[in-house]
Amino acid sequence: MRKFGCLLFAFMLMGCEVKKFEVPLLIYDMQDAYMFDFEQKIQQAKDDAFILTTVDGQNSQIIQNEDIDKWINAKVPLLIINPVDRLSVYSIIEKAKKSGTKIIFFNREPLAQDMALYDSVYYVGADAAESARIQAEIIMELFGNDPQLNKFDKNSDGIIQAVILKGEQGHQDAEARTKVVVETLIQAGYIVEVLDISIANFDRQTGKTAMDGLIATHGQNIEVVISNNDAMALGAIESLMEKGYFIDTDKNGKIDRDSEVWIPVVGIDGLDFAMEQIDAGYLYGTVFNDSQNMAEAIVELANLLINGEDVSNLSFTITNGKYIWISYKKITNQ
Repeated sequence: MRKFGCLLFAFMLMGCEVKKFEVPLLIYDMQDAYMFDFEQKIQQAKDDAFILTTVDGQNSQIIQNEDIDKWINAKVPLLIINPVDRLSVYSIIEKAKKSGTKIIFFNREPLAQDMALYDSVYYVGADAAESARIQAEIIMELFGNDPQLNKFDKNSDGIIQAVILKGEQGHQDAEARTKVVVETLIQAGYIVEVLDISIANFDRQTGKTAMDGLIATHGQNIEVVISNNDAMALGAIESLMEKGYFIDTDKNGKIDRDSEVWIPVVGIDGLDFAMEQIDAGYLYGTVFNDSQNMAEAIVELANLLINGEDVSNLSFTITNGKYIWISYKKITNQ
């Protein structure tokens, strides 16, 4: 009788187990250093309320669309999507709306008219224009917070000669960062000459190759390298090191900006490897893109949506019922 009672109790416990939903985390390309780090933060922020499965879109909208179709057909309650192409999400939203599948987009913001198609679609991200304004502040600090400039105006012409490493052509963050950083400097009274803009697809190796070309064309005329992200900035630094624009004279692994050769490079993202390069004096500064808080917002929002709870219960501010914006922060060693 006692054995039967134990078995009955065990079956009752099994019957009370809460079903865990599987939710796909669709990343545009896991080869992207920032997105690789971001995906890890989301996985770490996740609790035991649901199973989170990472899916690599391999930088192909066709592959990502096929993956999304599979997950919608599997009747998952939620899709968490970092889209390959933000301009191609219309059909994704329409399919999700038809099936009742909720969506959280992040990092690449869909068009406002697409977001308006469906009540159960949300976006978690940061304002790219804000990152560019903060990047401009770092550059102003470099030049003494004075439009008349300081010793970093190498040719003493009162003009900032800059080259820009741009992310993907047409990517909303790349376009905004490239445009707004220059506009902000000009609005603050600085004269800026953009010597060249080179597309480097947010990639470190491509950034190095692009910087090789910029040095070949503009060389000593470059006074500051402005990069849309840290990966390209670090690629640029590798190129500049090889060509003698950084010289660690005492071989201590760090650049002494008062006595050693260096050139200002400014990035955006604040990844760990970039922070290390700031401490070492190679990267002048970066704008911290707070993926940790974004990851926490995504997971918290996902829990609310899966459980059918009101998103107004979110601990993060939600704008227009759909948008969760996370602020950037300035990082330098000054």
